Amino acid sequence: QVQLEESGGGLAQAGGSLRLSCAASGRIFSTYAMGWFRQAPGKEREFVAAVTWSSGNTLFADSVKGRFAIIRDNAKNTVYLQMNSLKPEDTAVYYCTRGTEYGLLNNPRTYDYWGQGTQVTVSA
Repeated sequence: QVQLEESGGGLAQAGGSLRLSCAASGRIFSTYAMGWFRQAPGKEREFVAAVTWSSGNTLFADSVKGRFAIIRDNAKNTVYLQMNSLKPEDTAVYYCTRGTEYGLLNNPRTYDYWGQGTQVTVSA
């Protein structure tokens, strides 16, 4: 069993920054991926970013490329989502997730554990 604890959501102005954290505990192996998805009201959950734990390979959605960074801290089993140049359309509940690094990183089916979600609201 794996537990994912998210923190760092909140309110930001357009152009501002926020950093989300996700700490993983429980049965953790070296060959896995950590990802972030988000879901806005009335919309489907969408991929944001992911990182493979063993190699540090990253993948970003086109909508956040160049603005967001995903950083892993192996010692703390924690992944961060650094969000810069925020836009109102980034407003959503953000979910941390863990899955296998051998799957498609932008496919939610790759992931088997999900956090409870944290709200990010960006005002214009």
